[in-house]
Amino acid sequence: MAVWDKKILWAVMLVLTGALGQRVNYPDPVCGVKGSTVLLPCSFNTLKSINGTEVLIEIIRVVWCQNHEICQGTTPSVYNSSSNFNNSRYRYLGDNKGDCTLQISDLQKEDNATFRFRMEANDGRATFTERSGVRVTVVDGDQMKINSSRDDGEFKRGEAVTLNCSAAICTIHQLEVTWFRDGHALSETGPALHLSYLTAKDSGNYTCGLKKNNRTLSIPYRLHVEGGGLPLIVGLVVGVLLVLFAIILVFCIMKRKRAAGLDQTAVGRDGEQEHSDNIYSNDFLQLAEQQGPSSAVEEVSYASVQFTHKKQARYWRLLNMALFIPSDFGIFNMEPIFPCSGF
Repeated sequence: MAVWDKKILWAVMLVLTGALGQRVNYPDPVCGVKGSTVLLPCSFNTLKSINGTEVLIEIIRVVWCQNHEICQGTTPSVYNSSSNFNNSRYRYLGDNKGDCTLQISDLQKEDNATFRFRMEANDGRATFTERSGVRVTVVDGDQMKINSSRDDGEFKRGEAVTLNCSAAICTIHQLEVTWFRDGHALSETGPALHLSYLTAKDSGNYTCGLKKNNRTLSIPYRLHVEGGGLPLIVGLVVGVLLVLFAIILVFCIMKRKRAAGLDQTAVGRDGEQEHSDNIYSNDFLQLAEQQGPSSAVEEVSYASVQFTHKKQARYWRLLNMALFIPSDFGIFNMEPIFPCSGF
């Protein structure tokens, strides 16, 4: 009879505390792959009043346990706020105010159980355990799989894609995974691999698996990016040509302006030379008249040729200097060889 009386007493206490406003909010059942990390979101409410009298309740101890209805006394626990010997795989992310979230890392077979939360207060009437708990299912060695927006794996250059690594049975949000492309490990470790602005280098066979369990490696997902690198190469070549054309155009304009300034200087000097040549020609003609018509014609022709040759030679010499043509190429009776000569 004593055993039945104790059970009845606990049932009455649970009913009374529930009626007074105490409760624990557990998440839906959680499924996890062995070796992965799962989160048990949890919140709780404490008493505000007892028998119509407002009371100040302070939570002094919190406990998470497995497969026990009330986590009382010496019941084994996975986390106890009063203990210094808690298993590091179980991390309490909550507080003593209303958050009772628990994180379980490196899931093991023994975690395949029902977890319950207990809060103990400075007033025994506010101590409470929610018996419903949260069910955790552990899947051992389940092969991972990769899901994508396109099953065929065909993408165009510049598109984006997200690859999701998950278990075939469980829906998991906190996986410590390793991603591979053509057998080479990538830096990403989350359950989702986001590839933005795809290029040819992103093509390959992608696989994923739990970081601590190589047996979970997924079937390869083949990703192929169309277009290759040809459009990029063509664009770079066109860009370089445009830049070179712009540089040559500016260079030619500057050279032409400089040559025009030097030509004006040369014209002034040619005027002075032409005046001197005219004097020389007049004197020469007077002398030629005295020597006879035939001799005069020959001398005038020779003087004219010499005058033209000197003027052209002076012009091309100045132009070659303006265009920085080396002296080895400075043949003054020829046009200068330079890309801007026909500009």
